[in-house]
Amino acid sequence: MIDFITNAYAMGSAPNGGQAGGNPLLGLLPLIVMFVIFYFLIILPQQKKAKKHKEMIDSLKKGDKVLTAGGIYGTVTGVAEKAVTIDIGDNVKVKVNKNYITAVMSQDFDSDNF
Repeated sequence: MIDFITNAYAMGSAPNGGQAGGNPLLGLLPLIVMFVIFYFLIILPQQKKAKKHKEMIDSLKKGDKVLTAGGIYGTVTGVAEKAVTIDIGDNVKVKVNKNYITAVMSQDFDSDNF
């Protein structure tokens, strides 16, 4: 008759000299390498961009031509702590939060000819 029961063999010792755990730092090494890569490719450039935007916002002054996040071109007529007043045409003034100013245009930029 055919024998359906096979012999069970005990597992041999671990290949690293009998230690089952090994060095725990080697298990964390891939995570550390991934974090370093993410830091240099994502986090650091984002911090630089945020710092540059904050410097631009802090240097806003009356007469600057700006572009808002909504796509509105205008000239700064007043600067407050958290908002700027922008003249967008024929005595139309809009108050905008400073964080929504995306760019300060050059002085020779003319939004009418855009």
